[in-house]
Amino acid sequence: MHDSKEHIVSSFDRDLEAIQARILKMGGLVEEAILEAARSLEERDEELAEKVRKSDRAIDELEEMINEDAARVIALRAPTAVDLRVVLSVMKISGNLERIGDYAKNMAKRTGVLVQMPAINGAHSALRRMAREVQLMLKDALDAYIQRDAALAQDVIHRDADVDQMYNALFREFLTFMMEDPRNITACMHLHFIAKNTERMGDHVTAIAEQTVYLVTGEMPEESRPKVDTTGGAFDETEDEG
Repeated sequence: MHDSKEHIVSSFDRDLEAIQARILKMGGLVEEAILEAARSLEERDEELAEKVRKSDRAIDELEEMINEDAARVIALRAPTAVDLRVVLSVMKISGNLERIGDYAKNMAKRTGVLVQMPAINGAHSALRRMAREVQLMLKDALDAYIQRDAALAQDVIHRDADVDQMYNALFREFLTFMMEDPRNITACMHLHFIAKNTERMGDHVTAIAEQTVYLVTGEMPEESRPKVDTTGGAFDETEDEG
């Protein structure tokens, strides 16, 4: 009986390792999508933007596989409360990764439109810096999850305020450009959608970090991270298609 129990435990661990390997693969693809979408925008590279759009399918497929694997583990292994928490966190993390991938795809979709318009001075490089910050947060959030490092996860949660500040600064900049010259309005509206979607990516990275804190401590972070959005919700509309 003892050997049988040990066998079940080791089988669960193997299953979990396989799922976590997929999470890391998915995370790597999402990090790449963030950086390449931002680079395609800055360099006005439609070919790279198209690559980002097509690569989103692989991210979606990994999420489906992770969910199927997690459901199978729950059904076959009947995990204990603690182990069940681990499996459910995997499903939540993959869901957040899928949403970040969608936002990267949306950024790439707008590149094709923006290359037809005059560039807005400094906006593309600022958006790339913002995307780079989100990508670094995501890398640390995934490292924190794998290492069960609650302190690193908390650090990621706090860093999202920097992304919010970058968004606020860009929002004000776009408003100024639009007021100075009405011909900038269309391009600035597209750029604002990209900035807002990047800010939303940061929210999903924060949710991943919160799952790690929950796994390690058994509790979600005490209070929701305060949003540092000073735009008053103006133009607060993001693309949410899959």
